[in-house]
Amino acid sequence: MQLRQYQVDAFSDQVFGGNPAAVVPLSTWPDDAVLQAIAAENNLSETAFFSPSQKGFRLRWFTPVREVDLCGHATLASAHVIFQELASSAAEVLFETHSGELFVKKRGAWLEMDFPASHAVPCPVPEILLRGLARPPVEVLAAEDYLVVVDDESDVLSYVPDHNLLAQLDLRGVIVTAPGRDVDFVSRFFAPKFGIPEDPVTGSAHCALAPYWANRTGRDRLAARQLSRRGGYIDCEVRGKRVLLSGQAVTFMIADIFF
Repeated sequence: MQLRQYQVDAFSDQVFGGNPAAVVPLSTWPDDAVLQAIAAENNLSETAFFSPSQKGFRLRWFTPVREVDLCGHATLASAHVIFQELASSAAEVLFETHSGELFVKKRGAWLEMDFPASHAVPCPVPEILLRGLARPPVEVLAAEDYLVVVDDESDVLSYVPDHNLLAQLDLRGVIVTAPGRDVDFVSRFFAPKFGIPEDPVTGSAHCALAPYWANRTGRDRLAARQLSRRGGYIDCEVRGKRVLLSGQAVTFMIADIFF
């Protein structure tokens, strides 16, 4: 079998920034074991696969170790491939996913994703979380991930987590966040349980981050930066039960897979 694969740096306007994702367009779906093997071979935080459907495209995402229900940067990368590499003239792409229908609109050089909002709630703090982070948080909430709030951007940067301990948590991962200096809020994201010690830029984490900071600041439009080594910028807008996440993307590589 031969498949065309694109590697896209998402949430960045230049290569070597943002979060790299592999994107594989399909005409028919191979066995799930093949999809997982391709994702493991790529060894990126996500490999996305999509194929045409009646409404638009069916989209799935795989980390190197398992399939996930929602991924922001690989959705952005998939839409970029459809608009830029496959030369779609449509103004909007609809993806059918495990998290429902997701829409991505092209707005000039930016892509705007329409995702479900996730509202984190205060929760008991697991002892293993405190041990894994080794620094006390100001507040801990939970949604799909633990949302750890600290005082300052410098606190977010200073965390050196124990990934072996964080991998034992019951939720997907851990978001550490604080007010930003030149943006509204900053964050980092750790998901060693899913084979991702630290994700460079995590769109799905902002489904919970944006509502939290909107509630705290009283503003629905927010600028966010993820403070990984590569880093990335996300424009966020909270609209009730939905969150609009906007970013840019650039193609780094086009290759063929043979197996």
